Amino acid sequence: MGLKGFVEGGIASIVAGASTHPLDLIKVRMQLHGEPHLPNPAYRPALAGSSTGYNMSLHVAPPPPPRVGPISIGARIVQAEGMAALFSGVSATVLRQTLYSTTRMGLYDILKRKWSHNSGSESGNNLPLTRKISAGLIAGGVGAAVGNPADVAMVRMQADGRLPKDQRRNYKSVIDAIARMSKQEGIGSLWRGSALTVNRAMIVTASQLASYDQAKEMILERGVLGDGIGTHVAASFAAGFVAAVASNPIDVIKTRVMSMKMEAGAPAPPYSGALDCAVKTVKAEGLMALYKGFIPTISRQGPFTVVLFVTLEQVRKLFKDL
Repeated sequence: MGLKGFVEGGIASIVAGASTHPLDLIKVRMQLHGEPHLPNPAYRPALAGSSTGYNMSLHVAPPPPPRVGPISIGARIVQAEGMAALFSGVSATVLRQTLYSTTRMGLYDILKRKWSHNSGSESGNNLPLTRKISAGLIAGGVGAAVGNPADVAMVRMQADGRLPKDQRRNYKSVIDAIARMSKQEGIGSLWRGSALTVNRAMIVTASQLASYDQAKEMILERGVLGDGIGTHVAASFAAGFVAAVASNPIDVIKTRVMSMKMEAGAPAPPYSGALDCAVKTVKAEGLMALYKGFIPTISRQGPFTVVLFVTLEQVRKLFKDL
C-alpha cells in the first residue's frame, strides 16, 4: 500500500507539473524582475519623450520602472526567445516532480494512514486537521531535501533567458545543468537554498494536501456534492489558494537565492543568504515585493492543484484493485 501511494502521487505530480510549466516560468521571471544587480527588460515600453518641444531633462527625476504583469512578461518571452522558451527547464520540472513530489505525496499518504489506524479509518479520512498539517510538514521537508538539486536546476533554466547573452548558462538539459553546477561550483551548489526549499515545501505540502483533504471531507459530509470530479475540483481550488498565499514570500526569496551565479573569479554574489536576500529585497523594493509573481503563482497553483488531485483520484481508481 505504501509503494502504491508513491507511484500514484508521482504520476499525478509529473502530469500536473509538466502541463503548468509555462505559468511557473512566468512566475519565476516576475519574482526576479526588479533585482538591482541585473538589467530588467522593458516589458511595457515607456514614452520616449515629450512632444511639447521643451527640454525637461533638468530637475526631472527618472520615471519609476513600469509595473509588469504575467501577460506582458509572457508576451515578452515569446517575442524575445520564441514560443519554446515557455518550456525552458521542463526536463528539470519532470525530474523535480519525480523526486520531490513523489516523495512528499507517498510519505504523506503513509503518515496519514498510520496515524489514522488507531481510529479505525483505513483511508485516513476524518483525521484531525492538526495531524494532517503535521504529516504535510514532515512529508514536504523530506521531499524537498531529496529534490533540491532538480529545483535549483529548474530555477536556473527558467531564469536564464532574462540574463544578458554573454552571462547565460545555456544548459542543454537538467542533467547538463546538474553536471556543470557540480563541476564549476561544487557539489554543495546543488543544495543552495535548501533551507528555503525545505521551509517552502513544508508550508506548501501542509497547506495544500491538508487543505484538500479537509475541504473534500467538508463537502462530502455536508452533502454539497458527491465524491466526483466536481468535489475534487472545488477542493483543489481551495487548496491551491491557501498554498499560494502561504508560500509566495518564501518562494520569492528562494528563487533569487537559487538564481545567483557563484563561480570562481566571478563578482561577489548579491546576497549572503536567505535573510540577507529578504532584507535587501524589502529595503529596495518594498514589503509587497515578497508577493511578486502572486498572480501567476495563484494562476499556476490553481490549475496545478486541480490537475494534481483530479489526476491522483483517477489514478487511484485505476490502481484500486492492484
